[in-house]
Amino acid sequence: MSTTTTATTKQRLTTSAMIASFADPGQRTSPAPFGHALAALAAERPEIVGLSADLAKYTDMHVFREAHPDRFFQMGMAEQVMLGAAAGMAEAGLVPFASTYSVFATRRAYDFLCLDIAEPGLNVTVVGALPGLTTGYGPSHQATEDLAILRGCPNLTIVDPCDSVDIAAAVPALADHDGPTYLRLLRGQVPTVLDEYDYRFELGRAAELRTGRDVVLISTGLMTMRALQAAQRLEADHVDVAVLHVPTIKPLDTAAIVNAARSDRLVLTLENHTVVGGLGEAVGTTLALAGIGTRFGRIGLPDEFLAAGALPTLHDRYGLSTDAIVTRIKEQLA
Repeated sequence: MSTTTTATTKQRLTTSAMIASFADPGQRTSPAPFGHALAALAAERPEIVGLSADLAKYTDMHVFREAHPDRFFQMGMAEQVMLGAAAGMAEAGLVPFASTYSVFATRRAYDFLCLDIAEPGLNVTVVGALPGLTTGYGPSHQATEDLAILRGCPNLTIVDPCDSVDIAAAVPALADHDGPTYLRLLRGQVPTVLDEYDYRFELGRAAELRTGRDVVLISTGLMTMRALQAAQRLEADHVDVAVLHVPTIKPLDTAAIVNAARSDRLVLTLENHTVVGGLGEAVGTTLALAGIGTRFGRIGLPDEFLAAGALPTLHDRYGLSTDAIVTRIKEQLA
């Protein structure tokens, strides 16, 4: 039976009511896709274990905990200890998925992620919830700079999925990957979008979801959903928009990006992250090194600490909403 539902439908094993959702009203969603994917994979692979820093219910790890209680480890509010323990488990032949909020995995526990996990190249997946602007709790919980912090870490693969389809496919791919990975987690009722496109998640590969002659949007994470919505809206104004989805931030699919930017189209990057150090800068560097001169712009969060509040209000204020993206594209084309 499919777990896909609408954003307003109540289902079993969903996350806390305290968790805000960026899904549009009435949009198709799937509950806790990460937790369900990990639990299903662990049923086939006994070496998979799950760890949480006292946030299982808030990172969808509670689904894995209920299915495999003997392979779940509650580490408490000690992210450094959790990552050190995950490294030890990987050294012993296990495949750990260690979950917490992105701010704690990056700001608080970076040294342990870098030296205990990345430097020896261990097969540990660090799962970071609340990436970018996916909570209204303010700067203490908004990981707006996690990509900028982690892109500089050698050996680390970074994945920013768009929706429930991406997450379900990324989990087994990350378990199979020979080395450390960081997954930007979309949690709770996660939109289901990519099943309407001829799309298959491939680690390290970007995917063209739409073709278009006027604009190409190079997007990652939940902003691919917004890019697709903006492209559909702009059809009414006879603006033809292509969308290139980049689920893997590192290693970056530079060949796909260069190919997308070779034509005489406006190129815009879209990311749920500060414009400093994320996808926009990576794409800009890629194009400059390839000698490609094109109209180029970035849509992302400003280089500042953001306000607290309701997610729809914050996404409008900081330019991540579909309305804001459509307006920005029209301004760029004027």
